[in-house]
Amino acid sequence: MGISNNTITFLKQLSANNDRDWFAAHKDLYTSAHEDMIGFAEDVLGKMNSFDTIETPSGKKALKRIYRDVRFSKNKAPYKQHFGIMYARATAAKRGTYYIHIQPGENFLGAGFWGPEKDDLLRIRKHIATDDSDFRKVLNAKSFKKHFGELRGDQLKSAPKGFDKDHPAIDLLRYKQFLVMKRFTDEEVLSPDFAKNAAQTFKEMLPFLEIMTEMLTTNLNGESLID
Repeated sequence: MGISNNTITFLKQLSANNDRDWFAAHKDLYTSAHEDMIGFAEDVLGKMNSFDTIETPSGKKALKRIYRDVRFSKNKAPYKQHFGIMYARATAAKRGTYYIHIQPGENFLGAGFWGPEKDDLLRIRKHIATDDSDFRKVLNAKSFKKHFGELRGDQLKSAPKGFDKDHPAIDLLRYKQFLVMKRFTDEEVLSPDFAKNAAQTFKEMLPFLEIMTEMLTTNLNGESLID
């Protein structure tokens, strides 16, 4: 299934009227869009479980709240201008998350590691520094290039502490996040095939998540760190 045009229209209207009075007066539009997104998220989840094991139990649990936490933000707009859906891979043996971002003109699907913990980031870098060949094989694969272009994420301007700035893999060692992303037009999001296309896009991301999982769950000798 695709996403209803009414959901995209609601988000456009919310972007132009991001205040509590407008939201309260149009709560029925939000409720309809919210239910639409739950149904879509559930459809994608069912398709994903055919090729990966997902910890997130339902589309309802995958859909993020539209209400913003403005306590520590200069931006006091009370509502997000998008719907976000997040799926976590199951068990310690499968690392990484999948994400769907629905916002008129800014739709995308992503996966990876947004904020790796300090120990995880160091483990990833040690694996890359020791042997980056398998990781580059994934990043340079024809399918990866076609769908995602290149690895994304914030990077250091110089070498991370403890690593040589002249290391052959310094281009990868500078990453602080490890993300892949693919954008979609509003027309693609509204297509009846979008749930199927979203699941297929996530399937194309799987080799990336698997090589990252391998780095995070094994030591430098390839021995499992999971009990």
